[in-house]
Amino acid sequence: MEKKIIELLSRKDYTGKTGKELADYFKVEYNTTFIKELVMLEESNQIARSSKDKYFLAGTLLMYQGIVSMNKNGYAFVDIGEEADIYIASKNLNHALDKDKVVVKVKTNKSNGHSKEGVITKIIERGTKQTVGEFIEDDNKSFVVSDDKNLSKIEIINKQSLGAIDGHKVVVEISNYQPLEGKVIRILGHKNDPGMDILSKIASYDVNVEFDEAIYTYLDSIPSSVSKEQINGRFDLRDEQIVTIDGEDAKDLDDAISLKKLDNGNYYLGVHIADVSYYVRENDSLDREAVARGTSIYLVDRVIPMLPHKLSNGICSLHPDVDRLTISCFMEIDNQGNVVTYEIKESVIHSKQRMTYTAVNKILDNDFEEIENYKNFVDLFNLMEELASILENKRQERGSINFDLAEAKVIVDEKGKVEDIVIRERGKGEHIIEEFMLAANETVASCIRWMDLPFIYRIHEKPQVKKLQKFSLMAKLLGFDLKGSLYNVHPSVLSRFIEEVKEDDAYSILGTLLLRCMSKARYSEENLGHFGLASETYTHFTSPIRRYPDLLVHRLLRTYLFDKQINNKTIQHFMEVIPLLAESSSNREIDAVNLERDVEDMKKAEYMGKHIGETFEGIISSVTGFGMFIELENTVEGLVHISELKDDYYNFDEINLRLIGERYRKVYKMSDKVKIKVKSVDTIEGTIDFILVEPKSKSKAENYLQTDHKKATEKNGKKKIVKYQKRSRSKTTKKNNQ
Repeated sequence: MEKKIIELLSRKDYTGKTGKELADYFKVEYNTTFIKELVMLEESNQIARSSKDKYFLAGTLLMYQGIVSMNKNGYAFVDIGEEADIYIASKNLNHALDKDKVVVKVKTNKSNGHSKEGVITKIIERGTKQTVGEFIEDDNKSFVVSDDKNLSKIEIINKQSLGAIDGHKVVVEISNYQPLEGKVIRILGHKNDPGMDILSKIASYDVNVEFDEAIYTYLDSIPSSVSKEQINGRFDLRDEQIVTIDGEDAKDLDDAISLKKLDNGNYYLGVHIADVSYYVRENDSLDREAVARGTSIYLVDRVIPMLPHKLSNGICSLHPDVDRLTISCFMEIDNQGNVVTYEIKESVIHSKQRMTYTAVNKILDNDFEEIENYKNFVDLFNLMEELASILENKRQERGSINFDLAEAKVIVDEKGKVEDIVIRERGKGEHIIEEFMLAANETVASCIRWMDLPFIYRIHEKPQVKKLQKFSLMAKLLGFDLKGSLYNVHPSVLSRFIEEVKEDDAYSILGTLLLRCMSKARYSEENLGHFGLASETYTHFTSPIRRYPDLLVHRLLRTYLFDKQINNKTIQHFMEVIPLLAESSSNREIDAVNLERDVEDMKKAEYMGKHIGETFEGIISSVTGFGMFIELENTVEGLVHISELKDDYYNFDEINLRLIGERYRKVYKMSDKVKIKVKSVDTIEGTIDFILVEPKSKSKAENYLQTDHKKATEKNGKKKIVKYQKRSRSKTTKKNNQ
């Protein structure tokens, strides 16, 4: 029917029909089923409704549905699922807010540098239903000043404040959007309470920190140790030399490793993953909670787990010297890194050692003391390093992209206050685990793919051509050529480029820009491959304690391989539920990443707040019409606003991404090294302002300009006004300008 509707609307003589008229035309009932067809076509932006409720092709009316992404300066973009988002000026928002689902009409093809500009004509569904802010009382009225600058003040009506007082941070449920009104549904605490900044950010994402009492009641039925009955029928690996390798502070140990060299010269790798699906059964209360959370969230001072601690840090965590239920993926791998045979089994292990990355790295770097401490495992770690190197070479040969960008680690004290920001070190131990997990994920995905059964894949689609073209231009500005066709680009092209620029000072900029060009990895019932890994088939199998898709993969392995349930009813069931779970998991992952990033930015701003007035060296990471972003060695990034460039009037060269002084022709461009002074910070927004530290010789030019300004003012009889582009602080805007 969808095809028939599109064919009719595409005809030259078609003049528009309502939903009822379309049903009459096709001689079908105008019922829920038919309306659902129209809604699906409308939501996918294939058709659109006119003001008279008549349906046309979306392109004919230039009307689309999409999700609003607000900028902190009041304008927005609407994501309609195409390469270019639609720019919405603040005057054309028509009271739409961030995350609202809207109908937008494109009004021009080019405006303000954007390929499409539009007007929001209808708000279909509100995306912001509650917010976090500070409670205040003013003139016998109560308000909440939202942390979200796009919402501003929300009036609390009918004294629905739960007894909140001035200075309380609260959660407000919005009951009316024009004007903004609502009620307090939760008091978080006073704004000056320790840890309130992070707690407020968590609440703004509507993330549950605690589990419901019903969950804890259900946990009483789960044993704290593995019984003999549970071991029956499992492949017994308790006598094998199996170890875990994780960070020092890790408590959810969901993967363990065994490795042997076979007589034929091949490697026999065992990746043993906590059998969470044995304890969390489909649609029980734990499973429903795990679906709702989707993933564990790792913040600078805490972890918000997907599963309760009794599972995540207890019976499912692969602690040493205790029996644990696992699902094992055994792979025989040859000297070229090819998996020649594999087996996937229900198993039981008894980890012999809980290793840290630090200890393994020291052993592999020939630290005598650590070698003595773990002398019974040294041969195992050397063999692991040998195999990991082979697997990495195999990946690189096929074109897998290794960005290897600097990652910050924010160190906080027991009260959540920032003590330092350092670069995370990644050594041989991290590299070993990464390679082994990739191999297991790929092997498990290939197994089910060849069985042609419903499955959940981790996919990463090709980057869009327009984004690659923009990146190619920026790379040329920095002196590098992205060789080869961008229309059917192979990951090896980007992989080679990354390797070529790794030793250059501009690598962090180029790597970050290229990463932003890439499509977002997501979960799907379709096997579309993983572009970044240059893999035809990939899934997530190795972290079921902290990611729901991994737990689902385990459930599918249990159903298909261990319980042998491959009937039509089972297949139909998973065909229906996997797409829903894939979409839900992808959305939860995005929220988790955004929350983690917001908290990190907030703590970086807090840290730099202790260094107001101090001078640092940095590199220009981005140039825009409103200024330039400077990245410091510790990954902290701040803005030098164009109004802070006092020595000249600077114009933005949009083509070459430069700021050029009108009088002295001084140029600021990406990758330039500069000295900055910390001017101010906004910890709620997680933003930092810098000013440039100019050589003293500049002051003469600045004095000349000031004199010149005075003369111009006297001559014109009025003060000369310099219009600067509005400042933008959101990552989305920065990305769009780049």
